[in-house]
Amino acid sequence: MNRENGANDNRPILSVRGLKVYFPIVGSGLFSKMIPLKAVDGIDFDLYPGETLGVVGESGCGKSTLGRGILQLLEPTEGTVLWLGEHIEGLSAKEMIGYRKQLQIIFQDPLASLNPRMTIGDIIAEPLTVHYPELSPEDRKQKVREMMERVGLLPLMINRYPHEFSGGQCQRIGVARAMILEPKLIICDEPVSALDVSIQAQIINLIKDLQDSFGLSLVFISHDLSIVRHISHRIMVLYLGNTMEIADRDTLYSTPRHPYTRALISAVPIPDPKLEKKKQRLVLEGDLPSPLSPPSGCVFRTRCPLAQDVCSRQKPVLKEIGAGQQVACHFWDWQE
Repeated sequence: MNRENGANDNRPILSVRGLKVYFPIVGSGLFSKMIPLKAVDGIDFDLYPGETLGVVGESGCGKSTLGRGILQLLEPTEGTVLWLGEHIEGLSAKEMIGYRKQLQIIFQDPLASLNPRMTIGDIIAEPLTVHYPELSPEDRKQKVREMMERVGLLPLMINRYPHEFSGGQCQRIGVARAMILEPKLIICDEPVSALDVSIQAQIINLIKDLQDSFGLSLVFISHDLSIVRHISHRIMVLYLGNTMEIADRDTLYSTPRHPYTRALISAVPIPDPKLEKKKQRLVLEGDLPSPLSPPSGCVFRTRCPLAQDVCSRQKPVLKEIGAGQQVACHFWDWQE
């Protein structure tokens, strides 16, 4: 498998098979039954050392739920999650403590993810306090100062509070908190969507630099395909909790096979005004169906320009079509 800038290791660091995360929803009637909200409905993938897997899709497609299910912040309904060959699905919070050193997350809202009553020094040091209680206060403070410098924060700011920082600086604090334990995997849950465009580029470059320095593996969740293309080695496209397509970034952007992937890519603006004006856009009709009552067969069929009778009867299987590209579509070769 070609993983540009990724480690040359054919053994996956993370393996996810058949992962499902359902939420029980009870109707409003007197005798209403429980209906499962299928946020994630059977996801398979492998992640390799030093690799970044981008996860894209519309809002409500299950991206964030997938990330939390992998980290066991949400209990999976079904499926397996293997971390370095060990099953971690279904482990209790206490049993997961030993894995938290290696598995971290960067949240979407930088300010909301920080405790306003704690100084940033205490926020960044908190993981050290939990996992390395034997460290002296001075040793912890020294590690915090070094990590602050590493993420572009002045160490003299160590006693300030989150409200004294900009959104970009707060996200740097979040990155420092995630990195202080030197983990092997970080789930980036839309880490730049709340930031200005110029600040987005700085945070993305910071994450890439840290990945190169520490050999990190990343699952990068975003709705912005231009950002995902910049940072990812491979990209997985989700729709209503299902995988539509997986491929390396160059293959996905040059020869997308799923109609949903083509529609997403056609919506990405081109910097050249002349090319942007000539570009053919694929506009999806209708709204995203409710995960409480997803369409039968292929979940994308109600908005798909290629849908036929078989699409309503049979759910397409995610299959390999060459060069590491996998597609879940009955008519994936329609453009040939």
